[in-house]
Amino acid sequence: MGDIENGRVESGCVQKENSSSGHGVCSSESANGGRDVWSCKESDAATADHLVVMVHGILGSTNDWKYGAEQFVKQLPDKVIVHCSEKNMASLSLDGVDVMGERLAKEVLDLIERTPNLRKVSFIAHSVGGLVARYAIGLLYKPEEKENDKASSDDREKKSRGTIAGLEAMNFITVATPHLGSRGNKQVPFLFGMSALEQLASCVIHLIFRRTGRHLFLVDNDGKPPLLKRMIEDSDDCYFMSALKAFKRRVTYSNVAYDHIVGWRTSSIRRNSELPQWEGCVNEKYPHVVYEEHCKVYDVDKCESVSGEEDGCDKIEEELLLGLSRVSWEKVDVSFHASRQRSAAHSVIQVPLSILSHSNCGKNFRFTALTEVLK
Repeated sequence: MGDIENGRVESGCVQKENSSSGHGVCSSESANGGRDVWSCKESDAATADHLVVMVHGILGSTNDWKYGAEQFVKQLPDKVIVHCSEKNMASLSLDGVDVMGERLAKEVLDLIERTPNLRKVSFIAHSVGGLVARYAIGLLYKPEEKENDKASSDDREKKSRGTIAGLEAMNFITVATPHLGSRGNKQVPFLFGMSALEQLASCVIHLIFRRTGRHLFLVDNDGKPPLLKRMIEDSDDCYFMSALKAFKRRVTYSNVAYDHIVGWRTSSIRRNSELPQWEGCVNEKYPHVVYEEHCKVYDVDKCESVSGEEDGCDKIEEELLLGLSRVSWEKVDVSFHASRQRSAAHSVIQVPLSILSHSNCGKNFRFTALTEVLK
């Protein structure tokens, strides 16, 4: 990355002009193929203090988020520095959620070390990348510091949530991520909900997607509970739930249909009975958004009274759902039923990315993975 903190950009960056705002976009690529994106305007580069980490999915690369990264910088040139993760590309994404999470955590630490002006951090992740990001923030989480009576109320509030590698945690956004895993229960739509096919997939998934496949199908048998189950608790060295709670906002973007890889329930962290009726819903400004919901923290006693098996969940899926529901989520449901590219919804929801709005001086993002240019 260029010398951003001093408002200078090293030679070798690629500059692209944004005709609507007049801002240029600079990007640099590391030897490993990573991509850092920031504003070419020196005053913007000097003030940008919000790191946005974009994480691709299985067999992906930094190019998967190239368009989205550039759009963020064009919309918020003086606020953000965007990094498209480079450490888990292609076949490295088969090494397992934990191994990839460790690589991502180290990648973020290295980036923070060489960009000392950073104050805030957000994560945006696609598909399996959402699980990798959840693992990484569990490693990066720093527990709350002891309150200082002399500190301002705002400072105390920030510290009470803990930080991610010393940065204020802002937005944790996942796009078509299988939070409840991919095992059975129509969680992988292309298996057509046929129990025989779903069972067969659980037995052979490691032959295709190696350790990552085992983690997704909850068949990682190493003497411990499945990794995804361990990721709904804090442990001595991984603060998975505390890290999620530290973020001001947590958002899931989910395909309601035509995503053949990741089902609606697992990506939106819902039971069957909680899936909304979206047909007929109209969003005049963003036609692909068919439903939006702000889900508060679940009432645990009430949730435990619901039989997961009667609602399409097995025991471990219900445990994952309840665990993740201990924090609030904003849920945005997307449908590409009117698009010619609907059969590729799992990829279409990610690229290209459209910015919806931003507020509060860039402290909060609100975006959706809409594909208006593909109409």
